Amino acid sequence: MDLLPIVLAGVGIGFAFGLFGAGGSAFGTPVLALLGVPAPIAVASPLPAVLPSALVGARQYLRAGVLDERVAKLAVIAAIPTVVVGALLSRIVSGELLLVASGALLVVVGVRMVVPVREQADCARRARTPVVVTAVAATGLVAGLLATGGGIVLVPLFIVAFGFTAARAAGTSLVVAAVLTVPTLATHWLLGNIDWSVAGAFALGMVPASFAAARVGVRLPDRLVKPAFGALVLAFSVFFLATQLG
Repeated sequence: MDLLPIVLAGVGIGFAFGLFGAGGSAFGTPVLALLGVPAPIAVASPLPAVLPSALVGARQYLRAGVLDERVAKLAVIAAIPTVVVGALLSRIVSGELLLVASGALLVVVGVRMVVPVREQADCARRARTPVVVTAVAATGLVAGLLATGGGIVLVPLFIVAFGFTAARAAGTSLVVAAVLTVPTLATHWLLGNIDWSVAGAFALGMVPASFAAARVGVRLPDRLVKPAFGALVLAFSVFFLATQLG
């Protein structure tokens, strides 16, 4: 297999990952599949690139002070058990209905960020620990099932439900994604779902691109990043649903 297209795919996806704090595995899987990587390998092989990419990206947001440490800690505690459960269930549960439901949810979230409505009790909502724990635990289950770091669901959750700025959502998501990727990666590795030549080529493009994009992302105005990410989520979710229902 020619690995150059995989490296180039990693560059593009790494840029989006560093800029928005989401999409490493969620975008990587369909792109790798389009490049001819077998489905089980395409699902899990982006994970080794997500971990270092999330770490180098999170460092930039942390240095800029746009990271909610309380929500990040709660998210890690709540999601680690459920991400392992989700990864194990991926072997025995048919994910077709879940994939379609997830795609439909992302359509709603994408529309919500492209055409925002008036904020209500976002700050109060994120101050309630049970709400944060429950929401992120559910995200962890989805992340484990779909072999993602969870950012594609976490960033919209942080923006729409908790009222984060786009930069704060990205920074917090990258920290959580870095931690959640470890048990997800370990589980899928043990299940034999990772091709390390594909993973290495993808990481070669993704890690430096993520670092560069994070340096840009912390400086971009929120009024531009939110609708841009909303449009990206919306476009991806429509494509995702089309591939699942086609």
